[in-house]
Amino acid sequence: MQDAFQQLAQGLIVALKTVSSESELEAVRVEFLGRKGKLAEAMAGLKDLGAEARRETGKAANEAKMAMERLFASAEDRVKSARLGRLAEAEWVDLSLPGTSPREGHLHIVSQTIIEVEQIFNRIGFTRHHVPEIDWDYYAFEALNMPQDHPARDNWETYFMDAPEGEKGKMVATPHPSNDQVRLMEKLEPPFKALYIGKAYRRQSDVSHVPIHHQFETECISHDATFSELKGVIEFFVHEYFGRERKVRLRPHHFRFTEPSFEIDISCAICGGAACRLCKEGWLELAGAGLTHPNVIRAGGLDPNEWRGFAFAFGVERVLMMREGIRLPDMRDLYKNDLRFLEQF
Repeated sequence: MQDAFQQLAQGLIVALKTVSSESELEAVRVEFLGRKGKLAEAMAGLKDLGAEARRETGKAANEAKMAMERLFASAEDRVKSARLGRLAEAEWVDLSLPGTSPREGHLHIVSQTIIEVEQIFNRIGFTRHHVPEIDWDYYAFEALNMPQDHPARDNWETYFMDAPEGEKGKMVATPHPSNDQVRLMEKLEPPFKALYIGKAYRRQSDVSHVPIHHQFETECISHDATFSELKGVIEFFVHEYFGRERKVRLRPHHFRFTEPSFEIDISCAICGGAACRLCKEGWLELAGAGLTHPNVIRAGGLDPNEWRGFAFAFGVERVLMMREGIRLPDMRDLYKNDLRFLEQF
């Protein structure tokens, strides 16, 4: 039997010479070293030998087993090294070549505009404040001198929330950031110059409107706020954002929360003032402005005989559309999530 164990070791050497893959190696292992392999079968015959012969033959069997396991381990290392060598060759990368940069996103063009607007007003002392997008209709309407029967308080104009009424009326999705005017007077110590930017929710959708758009608004409260100061702040923004050559006009208008009031129009950048389906007549309305109405100042807890103010609100999307070089004829294109469009900015 000792010769049988030596022959098994020799047979394993022969079998391992032709092995070139891990699957072939596993087949040889099962054949020779497996639980029912040739070595196990040979060792099972030890029980039929006498004590002395079993001792001598068992020693030879263990030596043969250890030798076969060393042979197998050596073959396993050889096959593994060969596999890794092939893998290294297949996956070789020239590290001296320039890499491929990962695809990165960027801020939406509307968000970029909001940041730029904030930076412009920061240069003349305006500080940005948070404006709630869900608020009581008291702050959205009543505190702004709008009576109960004002058309803006109709369900066809404003999104009223399905929520219980409180002391300050119903909850609304704010139709304008102007709801922060009285809030700021309640919590800030005048004089102050505030900038607030938020969403406005309207039941409108066409080339110059979307149901959810953004507005930035300023409020200045001081002892001597004047119309000329208001005009100067507006002109500063227009010159900084659109350039000094751009034409704007102030057109008298009526707002419940300012008096006197006017709207701010800009020459249309789409048609160059020739009239198009966006502007209709060569000018596009950008903002509403005016001196703060005494009733609004009074609602903010201040004495209108001591404090005066002015406010104006621009549509962020409209400001962006009218910038030189943008040439965006339909506001809704901003929110179609078309990467071919958004990646241009």
